[in-house]
Amino acid sequence: MYEHILFPTDGSDGAAAALEHACNLTETHNATLHIMTVLDTSSPHIGMTAAGPEGATTGMTAEEHDESEPGMVGEEHNIDSSLQERAQAIVGSAADEADGADTVTAIERGPPHSAILDYADENDIDLIVMGTHGRTGIERYLLGSVAEKVVRTSDVPVLTARLGDDED
Repeated sequence: MYEHILFPTDGSDGAAAALEHACNLTETHNATLHIMTVLDTSSPHIGMTAAGPEGATTGMTAEEHDESEPGMVGEEHNIDSSLQERAQAIVGSAADEADGADTVTAIERGPPHSAILDYADENDIDLIVMGTHGRTGIERYLLGSVAEKVVRTSDVPVLTARLGDDED
């Protein structure tokens, strides 16, 4: 029934809650598990830098930078490279958790819901398994919900798993 299952992850606990479901379905159906993360180039915090020319840097020396901000090391900090490394760690960790499964990892760029749907379409995905953060009310309205957008607009079935209250 399922040959290709997509597990989009941002490395959060909410996403981790869905990984077990994805792995079980992958094993049950002898499917390939596609593990992907998205560098959100639509975010106002990283959009311009991550989408900019390859090798874009902050151009700040360590002395010029506020030491309280994490991630700044050395004379120049290549933000694109750091984001890529973090993304690779996220998909690599999930692939390690899917021990024994046939996995494919991918790092995409763009608005997360669009990147997920595009990847699913381009790779003949049969099922998307993703976590939710369980936000409600104004927090969900302000931050949006990637899972909700995917559920509403996907052409393939989407299984969502919410981080349980006992798992917080």
